[in-house]
Amino acid sequence: MTERRIGIRELKSKLSECVREAKDGATIVVTERGRAVARLIPDATSVQDRLAALTNAGAVQWSGRRLARTKPVARVRGKRTVADLISENRE
Repeated sequence: MTERRIGIRELKSKLSECVREAKDGATIVVTERGRAVARLIPDATSVQDRLAALTNAGAVQWSGRRLARTKPVARVRGKRTVADLISENRE
C-alpha cells in the first residue's frame, strides 16, 4: 500500500484525484503546516480488511490474539443497581 503526503490547500484543489488514488488502494496523509492531521484510506468491505488497513497505516497495533478477560474494577454491594448509584450521585 502506498502512502502520499499532501497539504490541506493542495487537497482542496486535487480532491477528486486523491479520492481516486484512495479508491485504488493508496493512503493519503493530510498535513497542516507539515504535521499530519488526517488520513484518507480506501474503504474496506470486511472487518479484517479494515483492521489490516489501520494496522498498515500505523493507527493501531494488534497481535491478532484474543484479548484476555479482565476483572471488573468495581462491584455493587447490596440490592441497588449501578443505575441507582448513578442517579443518586447526580442529585
